[in-house]
Amino acid sequence: MPGDTNRPYDAVIIGAGHNGLVAAAYLARAGRHVLVLERRSMVGGCAVTEERWPGFRVSTAAYVNSLFRPDIIRELDLPRHGFAMLPRSPSSFTPLPDGRSLLMGPDKASTRREVAKFSQADADALPRYEALLERIADVIEPTLDETPPDPWSWSPGDWAKLAKHAWAFRRLGGAGPAAVAVLAGSADALLDRWFESEPLKATLATDAIIGAFATPSMPGTGYVLFHHVMGECDGVRGVWGYVRGGMGALSEAIAGAARAAGADIRTGVAVAAIQTRDGRVGGVVDTEGREYPARAVLSAVDAHTTFLRMIHAHDGHALPAAFVEAVRHIDYASGSCKINLALREVPDFTCLPGGAGPQHRGTIHLCPDRATIERAYDLARRGYIADTPIIEATIPSVLDGSLAPPGCHVMSMFTQYFPYRLAADAGSLDTNKRRYAERCIDAMTSYAPNFRRAVIDYEVLSPADLESTFGLTGGNIMQGAMNLSSLWFMRPVPGFAKYRTPIRGLYLCGAAAHPGGGVMGAAGRNAAREALRYA
Repeated sequence: MPGDTNRPYDAVIIGAGHNGLVAAAYLARAGRHVLVLERRSMVGGCAVTEERWPGFRVSTAAYVNSLFRPDIIRELDLPRHGFAMLPRSPSSFTPLPDGRSLLMGPDKASTRREVAKFSQADADALPRYEALLERIADVIEPTLDETPPDPWSWSPGDWAKLAKHAWAFRRLGGAGPAAVAVLAGSADALLDRWFESEPLKATLATDAIIGAFATPSMPGTGYVLFHHVMGECDGVRGVWGYVRGGMGALSEAIAGAARAAGADIRTGVAVAAIQTRDGRVGGVVDTEGREYPARAVLSAVDAHTTFLRMIHAHDGHALPAAFVEAVRHIDYASGSCKINLALREVPDFTCLPGGAGPQHRGTIHLCPDRATIERAYDLARRGYIADTPIIEATIPSVLDGSLAPPGCHVMSMFTQYFPYRLAADAGSLDTNKRRYAERCIDAMTSYAPNFRRAVIDYEVLSPADLESTFGLTGGNIMQGAMNLSSLWFMRPVPGFAKYRTPIRGLYLCGAAAHPGGGVMGAAGRNAAREALRYA
């Protein structure tokens, strides 16, 4: 086995999540001798498809796609390796307690008619709101595919890049102040400025809290909301879709491209430590004590695990003290809980009855108003599960019959808020997981009376489970908060945003680095480019 020899790899990549696989593919395509080590028994990290019950295949963690970079799809020729998207239309469905509902999607005329049921003013404002976000996206989205500049550097290249971005921002003209409000302000302030109907604002607000331990009233959630309107599906901007075969099919396609280029990918191998000497990386050691010498190491796991567990815990002097302290203060707070369910039938909504139809294709939002979000967050902040969880549910089997037995379906519920640390008097983790899941099932049943009997089985992934299963510190799906102080040249910490680290030859290639969380692949591609430049 190559891992048992002294022959150094050009690069060892820690973690076969989608970013690690993307990095491996680009390095191998450049002729580098690449090894990927993955702790779990399968590739994909959070983007995996697993058979949880006989015949039922779920996207265990990540569940929809839009942000994955189109250039990567093209350059790695992922369709040749089995990747295919299933666009969703409509893209969202919100049933309401009063018996009304809201369907929204890429059909702009249909969406305007739906919104007009609640407010004609909102229906008129929606195209202008979407146009503003698209203008901002035209400026921001290109930065996803670039290494961030360092504003504290004296490098002419950094200053030239900063000037280029400043000039691009100037193109917004009068929309510039609004762009600042979107990027730095609260989602509530943004939505209240544009709209008056609470059903529309509540539906949009759920995208502002995905993966964030925050509420829409908090500064920074405007960017989280904006983050989820970037991207595309089959060339159509802002449309989210399902990956045919589940999210694991995307990871398998990237792995196929990496292997075709010569990368060696091994599962069931957990990295225990990153070897360093005289300020330079030397390779990695797995939990069995096997050494893998390497000229460069790219870590797709988060900054806490990379620096504090894999380096600082073994050599307290390898990293600068100020850097270690900055990493210790990265915000990994999380209130996200993923529930996967096997269903014998789709939910039959009282407000829009019938079998599998438009109301089942996109994301089902269970959030009657933003006050419900605030109450749920307040409970989680104090260590208790939400009494009325905020739910974004999807049923990908409506469009992809390969995921469930004939007539049956799989559902993903991405929910807020379940605290990472429970209050002392809250009870055990298992008790709270069962109680929380039953509350989510009750919530869906209140809109679709058949739902409880439709549930065959379910699994609950609390923040603690997300941490233990996928290695996400604190259960944070973004590998660290996505607020303005943790983005672009501030990610993961100021002064180290170029994928490079204080250890020469060690790079971050996952969501801990720019541009952050979401199934994008950009961090892996950008980090590989930096490693090819300097390693």
